[in-house]
Amino acid sequence: MLATYPALADWLHWLDAFPHLRPLLIAAYVLYLLWLIGWIMLQKREPVATLSWILSLAALPYLGLFVYYLLGPQKVKRQRLRRGRARSGMEHYSSVCPPDADCTELAKIAQATTGLAPSSATEVEWLVDGAQTYAALLKAVAQARDHLHVEYYIFNPDHAGTALRDALVERAKAGVRVRLLLDAVGSSGIRTRFLKPLRDAGAEVAWFHPRQLLKPFKRPWMNMRTHRKLVVIDGRVAFTGGINITDEEDESRRPDAYRDLHMRLTGHVVRSLQLVFVEDWIYATGEPKERFNIAQLWPTDMPGRQDGAINAQVLVSGPDSGWETIHRLQVAAIHEARERVWLVTPYFVPGEAARMALTSAALGGLDVRLLVPKMSDSWFVTQAARSYFDELLQAGVKIYEYGPRMLHTKAFIADHDVCIAGSANFDHRSFRLNFELSMMISSAECVAELEKILIAEFAASTPVRNDRQRSLWLHRVPEAFARLASPLL
Repeated sequence: MLATYPALADWLHWLDAFPHLRPLLIAAYVLYLLWLIGWIMLQKREPVATLSWILSLAALPYLGLFVYYLLGPQKVKRQRLRRGRARSGMEHYSSVCPPDADCTELAKIAQATTGLAPSSATEVEWLVDGAQTYAALLKAVAQARDHLHVEYYIFNPDHAGTALRDALVERAKAGVRVRLLLDAVGSSGIRTRFLKPLRDAGAEVAWFHPRQLLKPFKRPWMNMRTHRKLVVIDGRVAFTGGINITDEEDESRRPDAYRDLHMRLTGHVVRSLQLVFVEDWIYATGEPKERFNIAQLWPTDMPGRQDGAINAQVLVSGPDSGWETIHRLQVAAIHEARERVWLVTPYFVPGEAARMALTSAALGGLDVRLLVPKMSDSWFVTQAARSYFDELLQAGVKIYEYGPRMLHTKAFIADHDVCIAGSANFDHRSFRLNFELSMMISSAECVAELEKILIAEFAASTPVRNDRQRSLWLHRVPEAFARLASPLL
């Protein structure tokens, strides 16, 4: 028995020098295991993830409790705002699917899991890479007249970050209400000195899940970040997608900048995006809804749902919900597809349901394509992604690796009339741990425009062959090890 666990055997042999301590330490270790196992099991993860956590932390006596306290729990209670339509006054703007609307099954699933009703957009503009996105964003910010709501995972104090900060400062000085919500981990490079001009101009700045390691009885929430990228201007125009505020995504300043995708939206759907920001702000700051002027946040002269020709629906997911909305919608869309499924993601760590859906679609003769970076910014995640290639290739999935730039685009197409794009990667972290925001758009025209973008990406990529050469120690062993730990990623 001990030969199976050499670390435990060494520990027990060390205890031979302290015979009077041996029973106490063994009893303490057993209690530690029982407590840890019970705590992890109550999280109700997938069985594989539960076993991975238990086996990993069993090898870290006592320290494992601290590790799991920081990184393990995946649920956060947001009763104060959980789809809190009443407290934000939004029940009028995001209610049930109108009786005269032809709501698809996907739209009904999205509404049932998020509380956000199907909506419409008058315009959806795809923005490729940082230079185009930042130019459009700065132009729109300069036109703000009432308020600016900004939420980002990464906001760096470099050229891109300074340009947006200065644009926000200028608007705040002009009397525009500016609220900036930043993730405390993703934007940890920002210092008080960088934010001082904003605060001096009257802007409000808040941190999402600030690190609280030294505060007693305060959970640090190290593993639950707002990965959302969202800007709402005067309740009329919104920007969202996968692009953060950093020079690392600006190809005009760095030739190795990330390849990425963003979007600009107008129309009725901006009301739902506004609600997402308001709920996140209330949650992060604890401010009462009375501080928000509802009439200004959702102007009465905004286009109605019937005024937009583009069907659009906001998808939000996070550890405050067990429905994994974005994951669920993508898997459901794969099952509904009849012609094609195209998936683009920088981090590909699929669960069993997603793998089954993708392989079944390919086996059924659909055009199933997967585009991932040749090498992501995480070597470990790259190895985990490649560990799934054999199964997908054998089923008929066409896999492409994009390079040499890092691919950061998150996009999904099903057939010719449904696409999903936003902040969510195709991995466990985005599906379960991060607060994510994506858009589901049902429009043949919008899908055709996205298709053109992705065709260019496929053309710049290298197809992965089923008969590729892979050495045991350089490829297969690292991939197998990374796959073993993938439920923890």
